[in-house]
Amino acid sequence: MSDIIQLLPDSVANQIAAGEVIQRPASVIKELVENAVDADAHRIDVLVVDAGRTSIQVIDDGKGMSETDARLSFERHATSKIRHADDLFALHTMGFRGEALASIAAVAQVELKTRLRGADVGTHLSVAGSRFVGQEPCSCPEGSNFIIENLFYNVPARRKFLKSNTTELNNIMTAFERIVLVYPDIAFTFHSNGVELYNLKAASMRQRILDVFGKKINQDLLGVDVETTICTIHGFVGKPETARKKGMKQYFFVNGRYMRHPYFHKAVVNAFERLVPVGEQVSYFLYFDVPSADIDVNIHPTKTEIKFENEQAVWQILSAAVKDAVGKFSGIPSIDFDVQGSPDIPVFDPTRQAQAPHVNYNPSYNPFKETAAIRQPSQPSQPSVPKNWEELYEGAASIQQDLFDADMEKSEESIIADKSPVHYQYKGQYIMTAVKSGLMVIDQHRAHVRILYEQYLNRSRDRKMEAQKVLFPEAIQLSQSDDVLMEMMVEEMQEMGFELTPLGGGSYAVNAVPAALEGVKVSSLLTDMIADAREKGVKLKDEICQSLALSMARCAAVPYGQVLNNDEMENLVNALFVCSNVNYTPDGKLILGILPQHDIEELLH
Repeated sequence: MSDIIQLLPDSVANQIAAGEVIQRPASVIKELVENAVDADAHRIDVLVVDAGRTSIQVIDDGKGMSETDARLSFERHATSKIRHADDLFALHTMGFRGEALASIAAVAQVELKTRLRGADVGTHLSVAGSRFVGQEPCSCPEGSNFIIENLFYNVPARRKFLKSNTTELNNIMTAFERIVLVYPDIAFTFHSNGVELYNLKAASMRQRILDVFGKKINQDLLGVDVETTICTIHGFVGKPETARKKGMKQYFFVNGRYMRHPYFHKAVVNAFERLVPVGEQVSYFLYFDVPSADIDVNIHPTKTEIKFENEQAVWQILSAAVKDAVGKFSGIPSIDFDVQGSPDIPVFDPTRQAQAPHVNYNPSYNPFKETAAIRQPSQPSQPSVPKNWEELYEGAASIQQDLFDADMEKSEESIIADKSPVHYQYKGQYIMTAVKSGLMVIDQHRAHVRILYEQYLNRSRDRKMEAQKVLFPEAIQLSQSDDVLMEMMVEEMQEMGFELTPLGGGSYAVNAVPAALEGVKVSSLLTDMIADAREKGVKLKDEICQSLALSMARCAAVPYGQVLNNDEMENLVNALFVCSNVNYTPDGKLILGILPQHDIEELLH
């Protein structure tokens, strides 16, 4: 029997590794920018064309590479970051696996121009599909200039599954933001199709956050700073009143590396327990400094999952630090010393006797004398009570009794009707009504979401959505990544009844809102719409309209805790059963349930 096991060629092995390391254009930018950071760059420029499909270029002014290093950097497991296995537990760099450049070169056409600091001549190197095309000396600035073209050109299946340009650009900007937020001392620029989206100068940590997400967030941040022998935590958390259900900016960084950590996220959420409504969260930007020997980042190629040795202790430190920041913000009441316009209260003097109040009156005043003087003597006085007054009230007793009996009958009927309503409301959240098979329980908020969703969607399709002008236009500030999504949705939002005027720099003026949304906070509604669009990755017009209609319905629906009378509950139930789907909300949540009659009888058996 012949042997069947064989070694894979390097090109095939690199393509397999690229499946984990390079998932989309955002992965390429993450790896190249992290390499530029490790090269001690002071300025990094990122340029993309067609959301990275056509071209990705990363330019830095770092150390650069020699001719030999440039050639060797595209080999698998070739790295300058570690030498021994023990170095994995003492990492001070972003990269260390030596797989990024080899994986990128396996699925794209790569061109590199680099010059070592102090060298006279640089190196120009070309690679396509793991094959070296050429290498020659060239004249170039100090640092490195990577040009990645035609990503996944030799893997059509991977290129086919890329999302729309808007979605991929949003993913690129998300990866870019995760790096720039942790290195404020490095200047960054980002261009998409020749348009500058970011121009970030070296600044402080707080200023870098404002440069990325807008100056409006400055007033919503609370400082966090704690230093222990286990770890050091610093950064910012949002104020409780800024809590929302979606669209929050939440970042954890460990030793300059972005990470996802649901356990630590729960520590922040618990610190705001009973301070924010259930289901809402605040933004946070928290930076951990932990000894390298106490963490393990070599878990996944993306390096976003990190294992802590003292995880529970760090959790307690984090929770205490966030609680302390919130406590300092809201624990001390303000004292107002402004007494302008307040009443003058005299100081009590025990030696001074208080005088009794004095009342002036006229003892000779007689109002009846004045009435008598006004009356004319020529008019004869008439008796106030007519003669035979008893005749006026004959039969009044029987009429009064008949009216009393009729009122009693109506009162009894109304009492019976009040005691037997069609629907009952339980804890301001559920509507209970009797049906033939048992007892129906309806979630009032979800039912109203379904009703409003279909109404908004039908009006949008029929072009009957009316806009209501606002008295004072409201200005909203969006981050660059949110602005990209807004540009994609602005046409559909105008059809929904919104009137938005771009002011530049991610700012918009809201001049009109749909007529059915009076009283709704517009800024929160637009933030939720953008968050929904980011989660769903909408790209078709119908999907955008559905996402906008759902966001509007959630904001305008009857909230939990609102007391409804019987007529309101009757209208809500009737409108629900006219909808196309009475059982589920547009996002798949159950609206109603039925408690069967036999279960009720068994319960009371």
